[in-house]
Amino acid sequence: MSSVLVVDDDAAIRTVVAQALRRGGHDVVVADTLAALERALAVAVPDVLITDVILPDGDGIDHIRGVCVRYPTLPIIVLSAQNTLTTAVRAAEVGAYEYLPKPFDLDVLARAVTGALARGGMASDQGPGEDSTLPLIGRSAAMQDVYRVIARVVSNDLTVLISGESGTGKELVARAIHDLGPRRAAPFVAINMAAIPRELIEAELFGHERGAFTGAATRNAGRFEQAAGGTLFLDEIGDMPMEAQTRLLRVLQSGEFTSVGGARTIRVDVRILAATNRDLAGHVATGQFREDLFYRLNVVPITLPPLRERRQDIALLARHFLDHAALQGLPRRQLDGDAIAALGRHDWPGNVRELENLMRRLAVLSRDEVIGADAVRDMVGKVPSTVESGDADIATAVRALIERIAREHPAALDDGSLYDRIIGEVERPLIEAMLARHGHNQLRAARAMGINRNTLRKRLDTLGIEVRGENGRPPGSDIR
Repeated sequence: MSSVLVVDDDAAIRTVVAQALRRGGHDVVVADTLAALERALAVAVPDVLITDVILPDGDGIDHIRGVCVRYPTLPIIVLSAQNTLTTAVRAAEVGAYEYLPKPFDLDVLARAVTGALARGGMASDQGPGEDSTLPLIGRSAAMQDVYRVIARVVSNDLTVLISGESGTGKELVARAIHDLGPRRAAPFVAINMAAIPRELIEAELFGHERGAFTGAATRNAGRFEQAAGGTLFLDEIGDMPMEAQTRLLRVLQSGEFTSVGGARTIRVDVRILAATNRDLAGHVATGQFREDLFYRLNVVPITLPPLRERRQDIALLARHFLDHAALQGLPRRQLDGDAIAALGRHDWPGNVRELENLMRRLAVLSRDEVIGADAVRDMVGKVPSTVESGDADIATAVRALIERIAREHPAALDDGSLYDRIIGEVERPLIEAMLARHGHNQLRAARAMGINRNTLRKRLDTLGIEVRGENGRPPGSDIR
């Protein structure tokens, strides 16, 4: 029987995790502090260690640095409510096998334990410092997935293909991978394939000799040479012409190239990161992109979500951009609640870049220190009152319901309790329907409604809604 040591200062989390792992056939020991962790290790070293980050007597990640040195084969799973890229990278830096942001599903944790037992720890040899400047912002589940992949690739030289719509921050991801990795002291060189004329792409990438073509008065080093020892970021790789694709493939295979018009073989050590807003797999199918090059680039894929799929990050991003604008000398501005709600209703076709530009315009043009919804609407254009057409149908149905109540129960309009009664009558069936839709998994139901899991728990208690276990399991199978 495998043994698992669970360290968390939240008694509810310790209990639920321990029960779930014991049902899975594991022997579980629990601890609530780093001191208790050390006492448990002194008795017996477990097969897997699960630990929170913020503990009463210290930082869990800082502490497990020493644990990893003493027990290098012990796989460690880090849990944290501080679900930022910093935490994910710090966990990977110290050699954690897995990082799970809270709230997490017990099924995911159970699979992580199984994987840890099967494969052992995945320690990294070198990682970033804790004071690294991190450009990525967001606490949504979609961004947590991105952070976890970045944390796993920063310390190695695997080729990464970053996909996503324009404006989602693909270059920011590339820069984060470079800045957090062992090549961070060397150059980060970016080239946008869509911005270079087709006939000049090879000269831009591989350099050219004097006299190689009309206007080549001197020898110029290409981007590969400029990035020697560091990272070469090939942006919009899907726009690369086929002939250049062929030559790039040869370079990736051999690590060698010749400049345009040159005969000398040049070898440089660079890490390749690529990005695209196109469907490269679809381009491969239609013959517009080389299949062998696609597989060379797509060693580790990272897909960035559009802003409309991470709406809970909008307020955080907007405030960050306003703060950043103030640091650059623009007037300091804040957003009121209505303004944030208006931002959340926009579809953001330009993604994070569009939001950043909007915040800068508001900082410059808004007359008020506190920005309201009207200013947002004026700047962004007509902000949709709903997010999708299906939401418009919901709004119409709700309005029709209110109008029917006004017609059929006019006395209710003046009894002083109409608001609470209407909200109560809508809230109960909404919560019950969402719980049923998501198999009574409270975490997923809360996410679907856009509320916190703890808020849902309070509303269940207040409304007296019976709590059922997910798929017949006892309550608490997903926890915060």
